[in-house]
Amino acid sequence: MKRKNKIKRKILIASAVLAALIAVVVGVCAIYLSDYYHAADGSIVAFEPADGISSYELDNGNVVFEPNDARIGFIFYPGGKVEHNAYQQLMAELARQGILCVLVKMPFNLAVLDVDAADGIKESFPHIEEWYMGGHSLGGSMAASYLSDNIDEYEGLVLLGSYSTADISESGLKVLSVYGSEDKVMNREKYDECKKNLPSDFDEVVIDGGCHAYFGTYGAQDGDGIPTVSNEAQIYSTALNIMLMMYS
Repeated sequence: MKRKNKIKRKILIASAVLAALIAVVVGVCAIYLSDYYHAADGSIVAFEPADGISSYELDNGNVVFEPNDARIGFIFYPGGKVEHNAYQQLMAELARQGILCVLVKMPFNLAVLDVDAADGIKESFPHIEEWYMGGHSLGGSMAASYLSDNIDEYEGLVLLGSYSTADISESGLKVLSVYGSEDKVMNREKYDECKKNLPSDFDEVVIDGGCHAYFGTYGAQDGDGIPTVSNEAQIYSTALNIMLMMYS
């Protein structure tokens, strides 16, 4: 009887320890996932009817900027732990250039949790003739990963402060890589190492004075460099280079 009681006691203790460990892990995960960069005030963009651009949010949280008579579409994955709405100003700037943009909302603001989030988007806009994908930081890497499995459906890839761990070097895709000269968040060694995964004719643009965070509007990012250009200037320059790539 005593032996059985000891075994039961050990099982209860082990169960209690396991439950405590699970509670700690869940708590740590909850804290990590709830700590993210929020879109700054004024990030949400609305257009007047005279602008010829419709902006609206879908049931899944994705935000669409749809110009009249658009023929080029762009699906964008946000940076890791950054609220997707922080990229509305960049998407709006592209929409002003006639590009339909779909800004994807990711679960817990992490594109790695839904790499296939682009599935079904193209089919919702059958009038679009050419499609591109892109993303910022982790979002760019996940967009590249998705694109590597769907190469025939897209014309190109845009990487903002990001790199592709997937090999798309023989894909024939147009690829534009943009980063700021003061970016201290992106792993530059990893970036250089991953260049081999891109087509040899990919375009690289370094924004003088730009930083990692200024592709969106969510304030300063931990560990980033000090920018010498405005947030608006970096977004405008980025949009201009994306537009030139898409229309070339």
